[in-house]
Amino acid sequence: MDYQIVVCAGIVPDPLQTLEPVAAATGPALKNEMMLPAVLDPWASHALYEAAILAKNAPGSKVWLVSLGPKAKLQQVMMTVAQKVPFELVALEGPASGFTEAAEVAAALAEAIQAIPGLDKSKLLVFGGWESASRGAGATLQMAGERLGITEQFQGVDQLVAGADGSLEILERIEGGRHQVSKCAGPPALLGWATGSLPEPKNNPQIGMANMRALMPALQKAKPAKLAGEGLKFLSVTLPKQLRATQIVKDKSPDAIAKEIAEWIKT
Repeated sequence: MDYQIVVCAGIVPDPLQTLEPVAAATGPALKNEMMLPAVLDPWASHALYEAAILAKNAPGSKVWLVSLGPKAKLQQVMMTVAQKVPFELVALEGPASGFTEAAEVAAALAEAIQAIPGLDKSKLLVFGGWESASRGAGATLQMAGERLGITEQFQGVDQLVAGADGSLEILERIEGGRHQVSKCAGPPALLGWATGSLPEPKNNPQIGMANMRALMPALQKAKPAKLAGEGLKFLSVTLPKQLRATQIVKDKSPDAIAKEIAEWIKT
């Protein structure tokens, strides 16, 4: 069976950068956000790589990447991502910071997916990150799926095995550090990926050249996504405070050290 796989993936500042929140005229933002180098969200990256392998193993399948962010930043990130796996970009121009309302982002993503020409919902799989390095509400992907009418949703996915009959066997995380195996008769379905099981693909210039033929036109046609943030208010935005209290003590028993740490945590 062939699949139509839509991967929802945002862009985030490179995790090696120092992020400092500031109060801008339009609300909370990151200091010098447009100057920070960006990468594809690490959680969503796993989803993209898993989608590419599934499409490769199911001839006739196709992968779309739907991403919401500033057009200039999307172009910067796609220059790198395009060399990893084949996909067709659906770009939305809007804010990429974590200070956006999940419901509004979900609505914009769902609308963009529904507008994909020739999309067959009977073959549709929506992939994305179970979590996010910016929009860590853990609800955006779920709400996008609900707007698309997809009720078969799986979160914290680490592995997907597609059967010859189109059925899906899904390994997903549950509480207590355990996994459960779920079975789905077939698409449409939504999968929020955790780490997956695949390494990052190597750069392939041929894939990059094929992707770039469609990437630039897609970026030029990026539809503005207006996220009004109505009813959303931040009272304050600050960096977490650093606290360090170091003691050097000799000849103290492990039990005494553990008791002292427990008492310190309580206070």
